[in-house]
Amino acid sequence: MSLFTTPSRIIVTCSNRLSLYLQQEVIDLGFTPVRIFKTGVELFGSMNDCIKLNINLRTASQVLFSLKEFTAYNANDLYKELVNIEWEKIIPANEYFSISSNVSNETITNNLFANVKVKDAIADRFREKTGQRPDSGPELNAVVIHLYWKESIAEIFIDTSGETLSKHGYRKIPGKAPMLESLAAANLLALKWDRKSAFINPMCGSGTIAIEAALLATNRMPGLYRNNYSFMHLCEYDESVYFQLYKEMESKVVSQLDIKIIMSDISEDAVNISKVNAGIAGVEDLITFEVCDFAETTIPEDNPGVIYFNPEYGDRLGDEIELQETYGRMGDFLKQKCKGYWGYIFTGNLELAKKIGLKPKRRIEFYTGKIDCRLFEYELYAGSKEVKG
Repeated sequence: MSLFTTPSRIIVTCSNRLSLYLQQEVIDLGFTPVRIFKTGVELFGSMNDCIKLNINLRTASQVLFSLKEFTAYNANDLYKELVNIEWEKIIPANEYFSISSNVSNETITNNLFANVKVKDAIADRFREKTGQRPDSGPELNAVVIHLYWKESIAEIFIDTSGETLSKHGYRKIPGKAPMLESLAAANLLALKWDRKSAFINPMCGSGTIAIEAALLATNRMPGLYRNNYSFMHLCEYDESVYFQLYKEMESKVVSQLDIKIIMSDISEDAVNISKVNAGIAGVEDLITFEVCDFAETTIPEDNPGVIYFNPEYGDRLGDEIELQETYGRMGDFLKQKCKGYWGYIFTGNLELAKKIGLKPKRRIEFYTGKIDCRLFEYELYAGSKEVKG
């Protein structure tokens, strides 16, 4: 029975409030989710399906492939179940493996203790069956085994991703308080943007939003920027399957854009960082970079699309009193200079958002880290329908 072709339960995880967008991505890839929860999507498929998911998903964190679900009341129960799994048919003896876990069991006060029990079961199984064992440690760059254990129900997975999928691999210079790439992608999927009209990103920072917009518009998937996943280190891994899926992903890339993507920032350093990151992503030539105050950003009148702000929140980078004026100026700018566009402001400060002075059409909930955020949507009528609120 091949691990790569035998179906099992797959859990694709994501940050809180991103599962709606992850669900749509999974469906678009041809899969049928069987359960949606606030931090992930469940489906059934093989390890080969996990390869496709890993290289194509923008909003995911990890792709977990279930090996076994069982009852375990304590660490000894856990060990007894895991030592009977044929690990020697899953992990090559000369490989490296690591353990991650999500544990909530009254007998376990430290997740590291549960991790050690998993590692011991794997090592002891190898010694008994082969006389040797793989190396292990904290790095996530080879085989990763994940334990989910809540009360008496435990499940052991192969984390087929390894390093998180939330980082898309092109952002070598993060800049100040950067938005995680998976969150940026989810924001874009939430917009009323057809990917055929202008995308304007004042206050661009390190450029994540505009770069992700260019990647989305040209159908460039995150797998183009990464060449190492946990699934590559397993027994029976067939690299031809990966290369075939990679070629399919690569063939869908649109090399030229007939739309304008403009990013601006008052900081020359921020714009230079954005250029470097966009260059690594291969989309520098598709983006116009401007060093200016946001109110001086070029707003094309033809083919209006979306203008997106991710300003400072006050509690992390700037002083809230000073930012009140900035938020008011953003509202005036949207109302006066961006008619015909959809305007969006992403913020973790709901009090400052009141200073924008426009009535939002939608308030879309997100988190960045542990900060409760909103993406405010404004319909900026070309006529005289702006509504103060």
